[in-house]
Amino acid sequence: MSNIKTKELSKLGYTNDQARSLVINIMSRHFKHHTKEEMVTLLTNIKNEPANYLNDDVVGKIAATFMDVGPELSFNTFDLLEETGQLKIYGGKEIEHSAKKQMELVMSLPVTVQGALMPDAHTGYGMPIGGVLATRNAVIPFAVGLDIGCRMALTIIDESESFFKSHSFEMKTALREFTHFGMEGGLEFKQEHAILNDPAFSATEFLKRLQAKAERQLGSSGSGNHFVEFGTVELNEGNTMGLPPKKYVALLSHSGSRGLGANIAQHYTRIAMDTCKLPKHAQQLAWLDMNSEAGQEYWLSMNLAGDYAKACHDRIHRNLLKALGLQAIMTIENHHNFAWKEQLADGGDVIVHRKGATPAHAGELGIIPGSMTTPAYIVSGKGVANALNSASHGAGRAMSRQRAKENMTVSGMKQMLAAAGVTLIGGSVEENPLAYKDINKVIAAQEALVNIEGTFMPRIVRMNKE
Repeated sequence: MSNIKTKELSKLGYTNDQARSLVINIMSRHFKHHTKEEMVTLLTNIKNEPANYLNDDVVGKIAATFMDVGPELSFNTFDLLEETGQLKIYGGKEIEHSAKKQMELVMSLPVTVQGALMPDAHTGYGMPIGGVLATRNAVIPFAVGLDIGCRMALTIIDESESFFKSHSFEMKTALREFTHFGMEGGLEFKQEHAILNDPAFSATEFLKRLQAKAERQLGSSGSGNHFVEFGTVELNEGNTMGLPPKKYVALLSHSGSRGLGANIAQHYTRIAMDTCKLPKHAQQLAWLDMNSEAGQEYWLSMNLAGDYAKACHDRIHRNLLKALGLQAIMTIENHHNFAWKEQLADGGDVIVHRKGATPAHAGELGIIPGSMTTPAYIVSGKGVANALNSASHGAGRAMSRQRAKENMTVSGMKQMLAAAGVTLIGGSVEENPLAYKDINKVIAAQEALVNIEGTFMPRIVRMNKE
């Protein structure tokens, strides 16, 4: 953008390098036909009254840089422990060394009480994906994850497998028309849900600013490994759901809290890192004291994001079933990026973070997916204390997205899908089946943690086209 220079932006009050870069990028893309005077007036107004522009799809990000400015926060400095807490690893042979090292660092935090590593674990940001952590009176935003409330939802449908033969075209059409994937936007038709009227949205100025985006994205899914798919469920004899052991049509979805959760995670991670000073290599594991105002705000915001993620799945399933005239028999669902207040076996109160881990208290139902050509398992927990009542959240990645892209062609993936009888709408080679660990090995490594109630096999898969 040649009309306004960096020096002029500084005079207008845009003193932050990140803010100036953002302005230059946005103005050059969206305001290249405006005069310099018009741009100066707009930028001045945004700086003086940022709240008036927060919901604007184009300049809202500029306004947000001024809303985040607050008073300087006091901070505390902490050292790591030399003797770490109790850590139990499941399926350790299949877990990369870097993920184990990450979890060992997590265990050295002075607020850590106990930890566990699930067999699908791999390296993440701060805490590894597949990590479970119990802390005393502290919540760690990065141990919850950026996609707060990322979850699974499975609806078992009152139809047999023959439904695919007569209605596969309609099912594909419904997936195209009633789902939306990607970082921005949402469905073309307005979505309604009680979550949009949740009083928590009015609890803080920060959440108020996110409500419009949450409304816009309701009922949609993110990118990456998020999916919505039709398939068949086969329930085992003696399953605890009380359903006949036969094959059913089913709808399975995997996604989280969209922009709402991401903004909450980033906002409170910054606050945690500003107020809880740790050695540089552990700084991403900064925590919020649960007795602090920020800790209470994060907890309220995290729970709102979790409820919103559930609402997105509710809308996805309701929209698709209504479009196809299908009836649900039952729905099984679970978070796998969240924190809960729980009690240890000794009665101690803790905050249990499950970052890519499924809650598996005794008798608790959950879903552990594999890949687009392998089964997802319906499980019930055994309530194992050493695992902090947890199980894996999926197969876990065997390759990074970049490596998966380098090791698979589009034609090669199409051949794999065809051999498995799977139709893919959207998707990318980054999510090809070989990018994931063998789900059967992962399930075998945690037979002490869960009972198998049944399996889901994908048939028609919808994902974001990266």
